[in-house]
Amino acid sequence: MAVAFRMLGTVDAAEDAVQEAFLRWYRMDAERRQRVRNPAGWLMTTLSRICLDILGSARVRRETYIGPWLPEPLPENSSVVGSTDPELSASIAESVSTAMLIVLERMTPAERVAFVLHDVFDFSFHEVAEMTGRSQVAARQLAATGRRRVEGYRRNEVSSQEHDRVVRAFRTAAEGGDVNELMTLLAPEAALLSDGGGVVRAALKPIHGARNVARFFLGVMRRRPDVKLTLSQSGNRTVILLVDGNGVGGVLNLGVEVGSVAHVWIQWNPNKLTTWQSADNEIKPRSV
Repeated sequence: MAVAFRMLGTVDAAEDAVQEAFLRWYRMDAERRQRVRNPAGWLMTTLSRICLDILGSARVRRETYIGPWLPEPLPENSSVVGSTDPELSASIAESVSTAMLIVLERMTPAERVAFVLHDVFDFSFHEVAEMTGRSQVAARQLAATGRRRVEGYRRNEVSSQEHDRVVRAFRTAAEGGDVNELMTLLAPEAALLSDGGGVVRAALKPIHGARNVARFFLGVMRRRPDVKLTLSQSGNRTVILLVDGNGVGGVLNLGVEVGSVAHVWIQWNPNKLTTWQSADNEIKPRSV
């Protein structure tokens, strides 16, 4: 699940891919399964190729998606996020942040699969080549191209502490309802994307410019006085939950660059919020 989610960006798609891999395993007769010397490797290879196929068709489906498509945010305590290796925990958590998943979305399917397998989960290029059906040279090149895209994102990235400070200031300004105060936190060319998936109301097109973004978000808050803004954690970053009497109705992520908010991403689609309904979402203080 952990690998499939980072390749595909939603829990439902990841679950479907994992289920299909196991179905293919059990469709083989017992004799063929016994000839497989490394069942776990066979399953990972099969899963990787399923994800490649899904990513290829996903681009076509998203052309008919209602409004902007955003990846699914995950609570910090989701089993999809966790890692038993403390040395890997930070990079593993970062790889499910909304900002990182959006970077992954900009990769080709082959780049994404190679990058996730090698750079996130530390598979060798020999293993990546076998899993993707490519040569080791091609696998290395694909991962390197994906890595350059990630490095471009990281050049503008701020520290976790600075990101958290800006998120808290954003929440305070939003709760105060002052457009000018909120604008001071937004970059002049800030952009807001909201994903309702055609299921719930959301902006169907990106909103550009600090004033437009501030006015839009405060307008949402005025129309929904029952919504409370609560801090939580997702992908090693602080996020803002939009909570009403029915639970978490939205997750707001901020892309912070050099102290100001360059991107506002709001996930409203209830099909991408199911992991928040049963999670303990109260924010935990960061250890210093």
